[in-house]
Amino acid sequence: MIKKLALASGVLSLVFPTMAFAADEASSQMLNMGLNTLWILIAAILVILMQGGFILLEAGSTRMKNAGHVAGKTIFTIGLCSLVYWAVGYGITFGTDNVENETLSKIIGWGSFFFDPAIAGDPANDNYPTSVFFLFQLAFAAISLSIAWGGFAERAKLSSYLVFTVLFTAVIYPVVAHWIWGGGWLAQDGAQDYAGSTVVHLTGALAAFAATVLLKPRIGKFNRDGSANEILGHNQVFSALSVLLLWVGWFGFNAGSAVSVGDGFFAYVAFNTQLGAAAGAVAALLISWLITGKADITTTLNGALAGLVAITASCAFVDPWAAVVIGLVAGVLVFFSVKLFEKLKVDDPIYALSVHGMAGIWGTLANGIFATQVLADKVGVGQGGLIDTGSWYQLWVQLESVVVCGAYVLGASFLILGVMKLVMGFRVTEEQEIIGLDLSEHGTYGYPEQMKKAQQNL
Repeated sequence: MIKKLALASGVLSLVFPTMAFAADEASSQMLNMGLNTLWILIAAILVILMQGGFILLEAGSTRMKNAGHVAGKTIFTIGLCSLVYWAVGYGITFGTDNVENETLSKIIGWGSFFFDPAIAGDPANDNYPTSVFFLFQLAFAAISLSIAWGGFAERAKLSSYLVFTVLFTAVIYPVVAHWIWGGGWLAQDGAQDYAGSTVVHLTGALAAFAATVLLKPRIGKFNRDGSANEILGHNQVFSALSVLLLWVGWFGFNAGSAVSVGDGFFAYVAFNTQLGAAAGAVAALLISWLITGKADITTTLNGALAGLVAITASCAFVDPWAAVVIGLVAGVLVFFSVKLFEKLKVDDPIYALSVHGMAGIWGTLANGIFATQVLADKVGVGQGGLIDTGSWYQLWVQLESVVVCGAYVLGASFLILGVMKLVMGFRVTEEQEIIGLDLSEHGTYGYPEQMKKAQQNL
């Protein structure tokens, strides 16, 4: 019986060879799509879980009386961001209804509003479904938004989070994302930003800068002579745990941007990510120890994050030694930039401007110096940097993307927040700020027992 079946199979394969090959090809394609889909979904989940890191980072870096507010508004804004990105943001970033108008399509995407994967089809040539790509891109938009909240910390009304979430997700973030990731004019110039040093981090940081300038410093941050007072966060262990969560989540952030299992290139991206983060943490600790005589814990934590932010743009374009250099520079840069912003009387409670802004700029520019032609060809974006090719072109494109995107985000953020300040006001009253946002905005405390004890001891 077995011999007969084997003989019949052999005859069929000889008679219908095309059918056999087609079946093998279809099975291989389905397996490839399934693996890609699984990896992108895992990466999206890792990036969404980074929001837990942001909750702990902001809560740990601010005072106990605002901890519940930090946690609650983060969950609320993620939900609102998801709905706005589904309705508008994704379409502005990746919409293709206006591709026939070459000039307009360079500036803004159009179409796929109220995104429906069944209607949208699959632009990935059956490599993965658009539904999982949407989730991955949504996670990036939510991260950029959470970075912006650093400029609002401990002094903004809850209503301002609602309004700015809608406008940031609809008209600020997606425009920058379209320019670099959605086939816009910077993409056509060859701008290299593999996972978002500019698109995600610099965009969020500059929105935070506009907010902190218009909100002005927290009560007690600066003295009349311009000197600064240190307003300590209430839980440094929370801050350290947040960095670990963000560090792990970053593998979804960077390696997930390969959006393919393929030849395993995503593992190389993860490898460079680890080197950049490690170098940033070590450099920040050493420079703080050298300059101040103490190995500052907060600076070390910021150095790790700065290394991660900086390597985000270049993780797929540079050799391992360059990833280490990029991280080392980021760790040193974050130490001095924190001091600079303090001298400029900019109150940045969670150091978003230094970690995500300055390191984001450095990481984007670093591609123009360290990118290799081999890796640029593999990724299919831009060309090698100055060291590998001797050409200044890629560095110029990287500088162009930083300046143009930065100008747009700053202009749009100042305009939106300026109108909000005039129309509705977006800073709480002095009394509300003193008693804390937990009680003034939510009527409860994140730490009810401790706060009640504190009140009884007054």
